[in-house]
Amino acid sequence: MREIAAARTVTVADYMAAANAHYYATRDPLGAAGDFTTAPEISQMFGEMVGVWIADLWTRAGGPAFHYVELGPGRGTLAADALRTAARFDCKPQGLHLVETSPALRAAQSARLPDAEHHDEIDSLPDDLPLIVIANEFFDALPVHQYVATKDGWRERIVVRGGNGITAAPDTVPADEAIPPALRDRAEGTIVETAPAAAAVMHQCSARLARQGGAMLAIDYGYCGPATGDTLQAVKAHRFADPFADPGEVDLTAHVDFAALAHAARRPGTNVFGPVDQGVWLQAMGIDARLQTLVAASPERAADLQGQRDRLVAADQMGTLFQAMALTGAGWPQPAGFDSSGEIA
Repeated sequence: MREIAAARTVTVADYMAAANAHYYATRDPLGAAGDFTTAPEISQMFGEMVGVWIADLWTRAGGPAFHYVELGPGRGTLAADALRTAARFDCKPQGLHLVETSPALRAAQSARLPDAEHHDEIDSLPDDLPLIVIANEFFDALPVHQYVATKDGWRERIVVRGGNGITAAPDTVPADEAIPPALRDRAEGTIVETAPAAAAVMHQCSARLARQGGAMLAIDYGYCGPATGDTLQAVKAHRFADPFADPGEVDLTAHVDFAALAHAARRPGTNVFGPVDQGVWLQAMGIDARLQTLVAASPERAADLQGQRDRLVAADQMGTLFQAMALTGAGWPQPAGFDSSGEIA
């Protein structure tokens, strides 16, 4: 954040990366006392459906030894719920690996998952066994570059400090080559986002699966591009905030382009499935049957449990805004909830 305070010109991507690095390094942002709540914190059913997905895939793959990997695992809630559920099917990873840089979140993860090994980056993950990689609300926090159409052509948006504080403005350097050809003729003022950092992570994961085998499940809020629009947003205390008003003190995210992620993932030895709506995927995995089981065990919680399910599944809540995409390595079966065309199985 010193760079921004010193008024050094940075791109929107530089700003987002620096702001989020400070933000996540200095707090646990999750839960009622934090700034936002993720699906695993809303309901145990979310992590349990991930566990069912893992166990089903592992069983049909022949029950091989594997490592569980999670990117940006929050407090470890998803991993705890998923692995507990998978263990009911005798599906247990040989190793538990969490890619996390936040000291505060690492502490929370270690308390919940004492056997977990932490990693700063994907490169340090083990290479001796297949990997089953989970990334829930991970890609949305990675920095995006923004470009705006001006009367002189496309320009990257930069972040500058002026008399009215921090704002975004067009740079002076032409950037037409960064824009997908299908979008280059859009009207002045149109904004296009690209996410090379997200593509690089997906490329790394895909390469690992091609070499080692295994699978990946990525769930996030987003769309299938190419598309236009400014999706950079900030959340503080569960309310939307100005992304430029308080750098490093709010959570910055941008919608995920799943078409771009799929493009980065495709390579010989790796298969890509989806995306599909989160709500449809959760229903395919059996969330409604799980809801009935939980209600039968705790009827006094029926309304609360139904509300949790609806928040995850309903079209007017997270059900259609969030998308699920899967990757598999060579020789691994088609994952549950997807068919080869990306539609729900």
